[in-house]
Amino acid sequence: MSRLKPKKLNVRFHDSLSSNDLIFPRRYTLTHSDRTGDLFLTVGLDYDYEQIKGWYTRLMRDEVLAELVEDKGGYVLHVYCEVNRGFGTRRFREAIFRRELSLVLEAIRYGDRDLFENIPGLDSSQVLIHFCAKKPENDFLENWGPLGKYVLSSV
Repeated sequence: MSRLKPKKLNVRFHDSLSSNDLIFPRRYTLTHSDRTGDLFLTVGLDYDYEQIKGWYTRLMRDEVLAELVEDKGGYVLHVYCEVNRGFGTRRFREAIFRRELSLVLEAIRYGDRDLFENIPGLDSSQVLIHFCAKKPENDFLENWGPLGKYVLSSV
């Protein structure tokens, strides 16, 4: 069952990119409001550093950055989560990211749905989650399967 509420997702395209442009790499910046539960997704050629420069976001470090890139004749979505910076311990932050990652992936897939409708097979792109930490021994990478797993079941 999907957790994303499309009415709570605010999507913005920047860097002169539109939802129909077939340009790669494509970068995603996702933040949220703890107060309202709204999600804010920016899709662009680069990350939306304006979106993550506020003091609260810098303090919490709970934004998610992702990039969809061409790789060996296919595509891969790399998702970056800061587990060692911001509020809480590394394990606590990792647990929160793990709990919310399906929602994050649904937001990215739904927010950029025109791209996925225009490129057959893009839903077979593998999702690689990078848990980023200060110490290299705490950095790790996981494959979360194809992006098509995160298509909204009902809108």
